[in-house]
Amino acid sequence: MKIGNIDLGDKPVLLAPMEDVTDIGFRLLCRQMGAAMVYSEFVSSDALIRMVNKSLEKLKVCADERPVAIQIYGRDVDAMREAARIVVEQAHPDVLDLNFGCPVKKVAGKGAGAGMLQNVPQMLAITRAVVDAVPDTPVTVKTRLGWNEESKIIVPLAEQLQDCGIEALTIHGRTRAQMYTGEADW
Repeated sequence: MKIGNIDLGDKPVLLAPMEDVTDIGFRLLCRQMGAAMVYSEFVSSDALIRMVNKSLEKLKVCADERPVAIQIYGRDVDAMREAARIVVEQAHPDVLDLNFGCPVKKVAGKGAGAGMLQNVPQMLAITRAVVDAVPDTPVTVKTRLGWNEESKIIVPLAEQLQDCGIEALTIHGRTRAQMYTGEADW
């Protein structure tokens, strides 16, 4: 499997981004234990453009954890574009990942994360803007099957995201309404 020019092997194990879990120490441990690539906790685009110290701390990476992906989230095109530039300038990630899958009310309820599944034109505009803003960094997306059972849109959405120039797509096999419960649709 390749993302951009990063060869992750035939059947790579990737460490998923997890809030309050995938800090630099945990990422290093997972790389030592065989993870082909690790992801940061997700970082708010709004916090990055305001240069909030706690968010900037999440951008710290070291050589031993590479390849590493930094994941950002937000709902505004300009903020996501600028946050992408900040991430690339400060962290030099191997991959920049866009979170359109977080189902928690604090994020999705404000239109970010999985909330973007209710505003696909905005999601696509953000994706295009970020891909264009960081042309030398592979951009990937994480999303869900849809907002709820009645709005599973992943097949046409995947094609639209591909047309925006992303290098890979991660799909959580549940809808936003399912959160983290119920049976995943593999």
